[in-house]
Amino acid sequence: MESINGDHENVNQPLLRGVDDDQENKGLASRAWIESKKLWYILGPSIFNSVASFSMNVITQAIAGHLGDVELAATTISITVISGFNYGLLLGMASALETLCGQAYGAKKYHMLGIYLQRSWIVLFLCCFLLLPFYIFATPILKFIGQTDEVAEMSGVLSIWLIPLHFCFAFHLPMNRFLQSQLKAQGCLVALDISWWVLFLGNYGYTVCGGCPWTWTGFSVEAFSELWGFLKLSASSGVMLCLENWYYRILLLMTGYLENVTLVIDALSVCMNINGWEMTIPLAFLAATGVRVANELGAGNGKAAKFATKVSVLQSTMIGICFCLLILVAIDKIALVFTDNADVLKEVDKLTYLLAISVLLNSVQPVLSGVSIGSGWQATIAYINLGCYYLIGLPLGFLMGSVFKLGVMGLWGGMIFGGTGVQTVILSIITIRCDWEKQVENASNRVSKWSSYDPRQQSEDQYIDSN
Repeated sequence: MESINGDHENVNQPLLRGVDDDQENKGLASRAWIESKKLWYILGPSIFNSVASFSMNVITQAIAGHLGDVELAATTISITVISGFNYGLLLGMASALETLCGQAYGAKKYHMLGIYLQRSWIVLFLCCFLLLPFYIFATPILKFIGQTDEVAEMSGVLSIWLIPLHFCFAFHLPMNRFLQSQLKAQGCLVALDISWWVLFLGNYGYTVCGGCPWTWTGFSVEAFSELWGFLKLSASSGVMLCLENWYYRILLLMTGYLENVTLVIDALSVCMNINGWEMTIPLAFLAATGVRVANELGAGNGKAAKFATKVSVLQSTMIGICFCLLILVAIDKIALVFTDNADVLKEVDKLTYLLAISVLLNSVQPVLSGVSIGSGWQATIAYINLGCYYLIGLPLGFLMGSVFKLGVMGLWGGMIFGGTGVQTVILSIITIRCDWEKQVENASNRVSKWSSYDPRQQSEDQYIDSN
C-alpha cells in the first residue's frame, strides 16, 4: 500500500543524508570514545533493567532451592521451560520494535514510535491467549516428554501461578523496546508476578505522563492499521529469537532421559541461572547495538552503523572474558547462592568449563544478533538459527549425551559447539560481508512504507537539538 506521505520524499534516497563529516575526520580513538558514549547511554540503563528483571527470577529460584531439591527442580521447570518458552516467543515478537522504532527514530519519524508500540501491544496480547494451554496443561506435557511424575505435578501447579506474569510480558516487553529505541513455590511466584507488573507500570507511567512527548502522542486508531504487515515482521523476529531462546530450555527437558534426573536438573538450574544472570549484559548489548545500528541506518549513515557494530562487539567480548575468568575461579562460591546440597554443588563443579565457554560465546553472538535486528534481517537469521540449533546442535548433543553416554556434559557440550559455536561463526561472516550502503537504502524504504504523515513534522526536526 502506498504511504500517505509518499509525495513528501523520494523513497529511493536516504531519509537523512550522509555521515557527520566532522566525526569522520576525527582519529580512531576519538571516534571510538564518541560511539562508546552513545552506546552506553542506551546500554547502561538497559543493563540495569535486564539485571533487575532477571534477578527476580534468580531470587525466586534461589529461595526454592533452599526449600528442597524437588522444589528447585519444579520451580526451574515452571519458570525456565514453561514460562521461558512463551517468553522467548513474545520477546522475539517485541523485538520487531527495535527495527521499526530504531529506524523511524533515526529518520526523525517520531510520531510513528507510539503507533508501533500500540500495534505491538495488540499483536502480543492476542498471542498470549493462544499460548495459555502451555500453562494450563503443563503437567501432562512434561510427563509426555519424560519428566518424573513428582517434578511434573509440582511444575504444573506452579505454572498456573505464572499466568499473570505471562500477560505482563505482552505489555512490558514492547514498552522496553519503545523506550530503548529513543536512547532513554506459589508465594515466590506471586511476588514475581507483582514485581514484573510494577516494572511495566513504572515504564508505562513515564511514557504516557509526559516522559516521551514527541514519540507518544496518545492512543490512536491508526494502531489497528497495517496489523498484518506488523504481525509478519513480529513473527519473523519471534521465530529468530525464540529458536535461540528455546534452545537451552530444551536442554532441561532432555535431562528427563538421564539418570538422577532431579540432581541433574538442580545442577543445570544453577548453571543456567549463573549463565542467565551474566547473559543479561550481552542481551543489553543486543538491544543497544540494535538501536544504534537502526538509528544510524535510519539516518542514512551506513559507515556509522558499521563502526557502532565494531565498538559493540569489542566491548562485549572484553566483558565476557572477565566473567569467564570469574566463573573459573569462583564457581563454588557463586553456586552457594542457589543451594547448599553437596551433591548438587559437586555436579555443578563438573560443568564449570562448559559454563565458562558458554559465557564467552554469549559475549559475541547476541551482539551480532542485535546487528541483525537493527538491520531488519530477522527472517534470514531465523533460518540460520533453525539450522544451527536444531539440525546440528540438538542432534549432536543427543548423540554425545545419550549414545556416547556422556550424560549432561555431552548434552550441553554438543549443543554449545554444534549450535552456538556454528551460529556465531556464520553471523560473523554475514556481518563482515555486509553492504552497509544497501542497508541504508533498505531502511529508507522500510521507514517510508510504514510511516504516515504527521503535521508536526517540521517541529519534530528540532527534537534532537532540544535534547
